[in-house]
Amino acid sequence: MKNKSMMRILIAGLFIASLTAAGFAFFTYQRRFEVNPQAVNAVDGDLAVKEEVKEPEPLPPPEPLENPPSVIKAIYATNWSAGTPSKLNYLMSLIAGTELNAIVIDIKDYSGFVGYDTGLAEVKDYEAEEIRIGNVDSLVRKLHEKGIYVIARVTIFQDPRLALARPDLAVKDSRTGEVWRDNKGLSWMDPGSKIVWDYNIAIVRDILSHGFDEINFDYIRFPSDGNLDVLQYPFWDGITKKHEVVAAFYRYLRKELPEAKLSADLFGQSTVSYDDLGIGQLIEDAYESFDYVSPMVYPSHYVASFLNLGNPAAYPYEVIKYSIDEAFQRLRNSTSTAKLRPWLQAFDLGAVYTPEMVQKEIRAVYDAASSTPGLLNGFMLWNASNVYDRRALLPE
Repeated sequence: MKNKSMMRILIAGLFIASLTAAGFAFFTYQRRFEVNPQAVNAVDGDLAVKEEVKEPEPLPPPEPLENPPSVIKAIYATNWSAGTPSKLNYLMSLIAGTELNAIVIDIKDYSGFVGYDTGLAEVKDYEAEEIRIGNVDSLVRKLHEKGIYVIARVTIFQDPRLALARPDLAVKDSRTGEVWRDNKGLSWMDPGSKIVWDYNIAIVRDILSHGFDEINFDYIRFPSDGNLDVLQYPFWDGITKKHEVVAAFYRYLRKELPEAKLSADLFGQSTVSYDDLGIGQLIEDAYESFDYVSPMVYPSHYVASFLNLGNPAAYPYEVIKYSIDEAFQRLRNSTSTAKLRPWLQAFDLGAVYTPEMVQKEIRAVYDAASSTPGLLNGFMLWNASNVYDRRALLPE
């Protein structure tokens, strides 16, 4: 009996030992499939697959449109608007639903600030960047995907930011020796300074590297308002005619940017005036150096005596038809291959500009071009708030 009892104890012990060994083996086997503890999400403990994450390859900068529209119909937008998704979507929707096919975006505006990160040492040294467009490549690419022609607007000689950083290049007040300011408190650079020319051309080259289709130059002139009797120029000799100084800049732009599409904004009165308006703007000079010339024929900006109209703003067709007729005549008399693309008023000043008023402006442009349509390259609408009434435009 004793032997049998010992045998039972031995068998039971062996059975328990085998179960223990099997359990140990089972759990050991199970542990082979446990996830590396380092791959457990540290936030909520969820299991995660441990993989090497590769950064996506950066996209190359966009190229200009391969097949740009033959006739440009554009609206103006600030860089703030272009950099704000909701505003940009509004503008793109307007373009998509109407005859419009282009947009003019401030890149360097009246403040002198450049609205995106250029990476240019001088711009950074002068603290002349204010990032309003977060990703300029993405912006241009998005517009191009919808077939929208993208024009970069660049102001030149009105430049408070550069004047602050380089007062030695700025127009001075002869009474104080300090930087002069116009009626809006804005300062100007000397149009005769080649340093100023090169600074702006460096910015333009960077803009073009991001796929913009055209550069639109504004404030390419001498100051027009404020106390003009006290102006002192560090570079202009005061003898060379102002329009010759400005024309030299035009030619320099063309020499330095031979392949780029360039357009110039001029006072609307330059279409009918045969002097340089005291600011250095002769339309013939612009015809010789730019692809497109854009007189700002806003009826509200003409003097009351123009065509004896009393209030030119109330007569958009008459003002613009007469102005563009004159501009075309002067273009036909030149040897230039430039085309005319005027800025039109889409804002209330001097009169309420209803859709019908804007339509009259557009009709005036096309009526003026009826005999020589090949000299016209569309129109551009200006509204400083970037609010446009689609009823003024033809549907898509």
